[in-house]
Amino acid sequence: MNLVHISEGASLALHSLVLIARNENKRMNVKTIAEELGASQAHLAKVFQKLNKAGLVNSVRGPSGGFELNKPAHEISFLEIYEIIEGKVKLNGCPLGKTECSFKTCIFGNDLNRIYKDIYETFGKMKLSKIA
Repeated sequence: MNLVHISEGASLALHSLVLIARNENKRMNVKTIAEELGASQAHLAKVFQKLNKAGLVNSVRGPSGGFELNKPAHEISFLEIYEIIEGKVKLNGCPLGKTECSFKTCIFGNDLNRIYKDIYETFGKMKLSKIA
């Protein structure tokens, strides 16, 4: 088990958009991306529905259709992609998502919040263009 977990949907979104950024001169369809990533076409199609609805990608129909980025890769952060799939990240409060704690003082102190903030800021700095 990994200490930090990224859902399959978020992972598919991140990897798919890196593939599209690498192939910036041509559109990529779900079938091609699914084959490249070894992923389910059905799951990938749901991921792209969210990305399309959020305006991050554009869908073009037809024989030369597929998905393309709606803005330059250097303007798209991993954090933006992650939050489209998973929802807005909350940095304050319990890092485990609890509303009540059994202890008066958190056993993790501020360490987990600091680590989460570091991950959040790193995802904000990571751009598709640097990975592609």
